[in-house]
Amino acid sequence: MGVTVVDGWLAEDVGAGDLTSLAVIDAEATCEARILLKEEGVVCGLEVAADVFARLGARLVPLVREGQVLVPGAVGRVGGSARAVLTGERTALNVIGRLSGIATLTRRYVDAVAGTGAEILDTRKTTPGLRALEKHAVACGGGRNHRFGLYDAILIKDNHLRLAGSIGAAVARAKERGVPVEVECDTLDQVREALDAGADRILLDNMPLASLREAVALAGGRAPLEASGGVTLDTVRQVAETGVDFISIGALTHSARSLDVSLEVL
Repeated sequence: MGVTVVDGWLAEDVGAGDLTSLAVIDAEATCEARILLKEEGVVCGLEVAADVFARLGARLVPLVREGQVLVPGAVGRVGGSARAVLTGERTALNVIGRLSGIATLTRRYVDAVAGTGAEILDTRKTTPGLRALEKHAVACGGGRNHRFGLYDAILIKDNHLRLAGSIGAAVARAKERGVPVEVECDTLDQVREALDAGADRILLDNMPLASLREAVALAGGRAPLEASGGVTLDTVRQVAETGVDFISIGALTHSARSLDVSLEVL
């Protein structure tokens, strides 16, 4: 992780200094501590947390691999200056808890569609400044990363179409960029237009199950289909069984609950 990012996190929490640790812990004191995962889940973020502690002069040694599904227990060991360990504690735990929560939720979605052939994708609905980390967590959970930003793929959405005039016109202009073109469609008529225009991929936005099935039949394998919009753990299996290739879920990153993680001095 870039030093600038970690420094920003620490500046937010530590500021001019950790007043409590400076006041009650001797400068020469050292300690060892365990990082504990307190609920079952997919662990993620240990490497980033290690950067946090390293910046302060302590060391985190991971005890497990990123992406492992674990029962509650120790996932890392921290040692070094006691002040450094306690100063970095909250920032490190916040990162591990947040990323492990995303990885865990992603794994639940991936498990829910197992055997259907559909892949679970993330979206750009991420925390500003944390996109790369949150998408890393999705990958740790077994999901697949969609585009990272506006710069690495073309996705023509409804507002683009309102300004471009038509799907055909928008796709024709986008194709001049020489990269694959995806089009968001709300109706089956739009799916037909996108296929006729030569779209490389089609996003089926908020379509009911019956329409998703019709879209799959209509496409006939001419373009991969991505379902999106309001998909939950209760409905994702049904969506996958319509035959779509991908299911993109913003909730993986914008609604994942952080896992309970703590640090315990030995």
